[in-house]
Amino acid sequence: MAAILVISFIFMITMEYFAFSKDIKPILKVYEEGCLNLNSLRLAFATLHSFPILTFKRIMVPHLIGLSAPAVILATVFIKMELLKIPYSFVLLAMIGAILVAGMHGIIEFFLTIKAIQPLLKELSSTAGQRFNESLSLEGKRVISIKRKFQLSFLYITVFPILLFGLATQVKLDILRESVQNYWSWAAFIILIGLAFAYFGSKLLFLDVNQPIIQLQESMKNIQDGNLAKTDELYSDEFAGLVSGFNHMVDAINIRDKQNQLMFESFLESLSAALDARDPYTAGHSGRVAAYSILIGEKYGLSEYELSLLRKSAILHDIGKIGISDKILQKDGKLSDEEFAEIKRHPVIGANIVQQVQGFTDMDVVIEGIMFHHERYDGHGYPRGISRNTIPLFGRIIAVADAFDAMTSNRPYRNGMAFDKALIIIEEGKGSQWDPEFASIFVELMREPAHTQKVTC
Repeated sequence: MAAILVISFIFMITMEYFAFSKDIKPILKVYEEGCLNLNSLRLAFATLHSFPILTFKRIMVPHLIGLSAPAVILATVFIKMELLKIPYSFVLLAMIGAILVAGMHGIIEFFLTIKAIQPLLKELSSTAGQRFNESLSLEGKRVISIKRKFQLSFLYITVFPILLFGLATQVKLDILRESVQNYWSWAAFIILIGLAFAYFGSKLLFLDVNQPIIQLQESMKNIQDGNLAKTDELYSDEFAGLVSGFNHMVDAINIRDKQNQLMFESFLESLSAALDARDPYTAGHSGRVAAYSILIGEKYGLSEYELSLLRKSAILHDIGKIGISDKILQKDGKLSDEEFAEIKRHPVIGANIVQQVQGFTDMDVVIEGIMFHHERYDGHGYPRGISRNTIPLFGRIIAVADAFDAMTSNRPYRNGMAFDKALIIIEEGKGSQWDPEFASIFVELMREPAHTQKVTC
């Protein structure tokens, strides 16, 4: 009997090794080849989705046959040679038992493999995105249906305990011919084994169905929170279509948002151009202030999204001057106190104009830069007279950029100040007129060789 088990085990391992090597080859190719290509990633991705079925087939074919075929042949030969003293019927019962156990084993391995391949599916998708800017997807194609999963699972979950019980008790009674009391003790043990397999199999089936539902619920919550991120395509049944459709929806929303963003930025540029058209002497001022502000923001460490908001705020920082009369706005000489008081209204006017824009997130931050870019760090600015860090971040950044460009630009009543002289004034005004951190950042940046020339629009 030991010889039969050893020889059968060797046959089984050999057959399964060759079958497994063939199944995993497309996946290993991704990691073995020197130069990755997108086709290899797609093939590996598709193969991984088929791996649970391939695992089930390996257990039911090379695994089962590799163990059972030599065992049956050798057992029959040894019985005939009288080296093994068991009835021939036991060989048949053993074959039936092997099929039962292999089927339940295959179902359990099927669901465990589904879980096991998911980290690798994520890695392949991440690699395709990072290396080729492409996403891997089954495009909703099913490798196996949920219906087939339930059919096979329920078949084994319900039938396996009954057949196992009947088979095992038959063998037990044939060998020992025990009393009824011992029979029921043995029967209870076999029933517990069958129920344990059935419970474990049903739990795996539940987890297989529940996971994509939870994943989609979490992804939809992310959408509600404004995080337009696609979800991982980890499934090869009907959920593959749901996940693929969800990701196509996210792509469509992102495309729409980008189009809206472009339209919004074009709108901002139009407003800025309208202001420049009113006063040709300050044409390009808003663009230069935006460029200077972005330099400060980058050095300060703002994110790409924050820099995008900062640029919008800087482009529109003087939009309120549209509400100031040309007589005051284009006056060559010194402004009277009344005229200067009118000019000082432009941050509030600008904030009110931009406040009317609806449908875009974080507009409050953009408005803060427009509203407070003339506040002073020491509290002597306008329109509110607030000081230090109570001045919003964008207001403190734009204040430095706006002052520098105003000093270095030509006006009808004066020529622009020398570049170095303006930087000295900014440096001397740290902590009084301007935020010392942003003033220092700007002066440092402008004195670097890469920024020795004035920013142009």
